[in-house]
Amino acid sequence: MVRNEHRPQSEMELHSGGSGRVLVIEAPYYQDITEALVAGAQAVLDAAGVGYDRVPVPGALEIPQALAQAVAAGLFTDGSKGVYAGVIALGCVIRGETSHYDIVCNNTNHWLMETAILNNIPVGNGVLTVDTHAQALARAQGGADGKGGDAARACLRLIRLAHEFGQRAS
Repeated sequence: MVRNEHRPQSEMELHSGGSGRVLVIEAPYYQDITEALVAGAQAVLDAAGVGYDRVPVPGALEIPQALAQAVAAGLFTDGSKGVYAGVIALGCVIRGETSHYDIVCNNTNHWLMETAILNNIPVGNGVLTVDTHAQALARAQGGADGKGGDAARACLRLIRLAHEFGQRAS
């Protein structure tokens, strides 16, 4: 279920003629880590006046699938159409004793980036890939200065860059 986490009246136009909203896809498999990542992303988006919607998915592997479903539904900006100008992916994969870690990390990042590149979607990738829970918390915490904040800043910068390139082309 999509949760609207920011009032529309404070949205900022990020893309020429398009939406100023960002889709935040979060995998709360490690709830405490994801909550810290989300807090950092929210702090950056709120400070920028950018509206966002949060969509939880079961785990990191489902993040690119949710993005692909949003693309197929026509939810990303294309000129004046669409709901979202970019996406922020948040979650965590912690190494275990099997090769599952490598499969999850590689496939999550590959399909997230492939979907974003093929559909020209600005993405901030805040999916942590770490060896321990302590490493994940150290990276996730810090509010706007943590990795969730970094992912939000990356997404916003790529949205602005797409707009700048679009202006140069016209």
